[in-house]
Amino acid sequence: MHPIANTAQAQAWNGYEGTHWAAHHDRWDAVNAGFNQPLLDAAAIAPGDHVLDIGCGAGATTRLAARAATPHGSALGLDLSGPMLQRARAGAESAGLGNIRFEQGDAQVHPLPRGTFDLAISRFGIMFFTDPTAAFANIAAALRPGGRVALLCSAEPEGNQWLTALATLADLLPVGDFSKPGPGMFSLAAPGAAAALLEEAGLQNVRAEHVTAYGTWGHNAAEAADFLLNSGPGRHLLTQTAPTTAARALARLTDALRPHEGGAGLQLRSTGWLLTATTPDA
Repeated sequence: MHPIANTAQAQAWNGYEGTHWAAHHDRWDAVNAGFNQPLLDAAAIAPGDHVLDIGCGAGATTRLAARAATPHGSALGLDLSGPMLQRARAGAESAGLGNIRFEQGDAQVHPLPRGTFDLAISRFGIMFFTDPTAAFANIAAALRPGGRVALLCSAEPEGNQWLTALATLADLLPVGDFSKPGPGMFSLAAPGAAAALLEEAGLQNVRAEHVTAYGTWGHNAAEAADFLLNSGPGRHLLTQTAPTTAARALARLTDALRPHEGGAGLQLRSTGWLLTATTPDA
């Protein structure tokens, strides 16, 4: 694998988190699928486009991009996680997509070919850079003149119902502040933060649109609570407490999620910034 700038994230995504995500890729796709259409609408992928997918995970958005770029275009998915890329390659093969490939690497330092791609997309894969300035500059340099980006990052923490549900456990678990500075899910949540970085990278016509979508976290409250506490921030919190406290936290979170149960499963609202921009013409 090529050089890594964010070694902590690389360890996580090649350890438990990446393995868990790969094993539950269908669950995570259900959580984030509500953002697919806004992302695709903003991307406006045309047949023949060559698309770069940053933080592609298990490849759901890369497959969408590859289909939209058919017959003469292509999609390249880039991610830190070996386990997720293994799942991504299997998914592409199963779908019969011959215009798709995946590389393991860190977008901050990965040697992307210069001036090659028509478009860069990302569905919540741009918030974990230790040096976002370098990352966005590297991504921008990989785009052809007149190329474009369509990127999603998390918006305000309080707009995410999964996080407000976890906040009900504050007296049991060290929930803390998810909006603290540094790489993380909400590192670009402040209004204008991501847009400023895109402009610093030399991109033009930068626009940030606040978007919301509902994702399915499980069939019911019990399943969703278990999923929340065994992955991502929930698992991090749970590892810092005793088993008896963990059981109480699971029971309380299940109760907190019950009002969100419905015929389509347990759905929770999430918020994001949908960022679009273009590179200067030659």
